[in-house]
Amino acid sequence: MLHDQYKVHGVTAFRGIAGFGSKGVVHADDVLRLNVHLPLVLEFFDEPETVDAVMPHLLELVPGNHILRWEADCGCA
Repeated sequence: MLHDQYKVHGVTAFRGIAGFGSKGVVHADDVLRLNVHLPLVLEFFDEPETVDAVMPHLLELVPGNHILRWEADCGCA
């Protein structure tokens, strides 16, 4: 979705092998089954206008307090 619909550059997905949420219940990877409660981090970068266009859609999928956003300099000329 980020690439196809919004043409976002440089998306990386990180999947945790264990984690816990607000209730303190630990969820861990299990070779016999896929655990959908493991942490997932999506990281991407793009021009501010593109990020502004993506944010409303992300906020429909993920609670706002689970999204971090900050400006960064890429060192590009």
